[in-house]
Amino acid sequence: MNTKRYVSDLSTNERVLMAMVRAAEIFKRSHSAIFRNYGLSFPQYNVLRVLDASLNGRNKISEVSRIMLVPGANMTGIAKRLERDGFLIRKSDPNDERVTILEITPKGKRTLKNIEPEKEKSAESILKGFSEEAKMDLLDKLRKLIRNNMLSVGQ
Repeated sequence: MNTKRYVSDLSTNERVLMAMVRAAEIFKRSHSAIFRNYGLSFPQYNVLRVLDASLNGRNKISEVSRIMLVPGANMTGIAKRLERDGFLIRKSDPNDERVTILEITPKGKRTLKNIEPEKEKSAESILKGFSEEAKMDLLDKLRKLIRNNMLSVGQ
């Protein structure tokens, strides 16, 4: 006799969205383990990625916060820990002392480079069985979902 202890009563919309959340949590958990090996948390890694992709490896803390969708107060703590550990430098904008500029250090750049092969291997494993075309299709759909969500919350 097979009796289920749990039967989902979620709508199709909720099941789709919950599946995305679960996939994101699995991704975050597996990648967080990689980043921990290099002394970084998931948000710290993302700050370094944003800075590495920014012009001259630097950006305003408010802009990094906006890109990452992280509240400013959280961003300050993340940046302070990254600075303490030598991954970035925090400095005031010479034109406006209220503005903090973050700049990735050579150690930060090296760490990203060292993480890359392991991170890419993990991502390939997660996306195993997806063709490049299927990945691009999924990416387009996720971007549309993000746009719809941002519009619905007024951002």
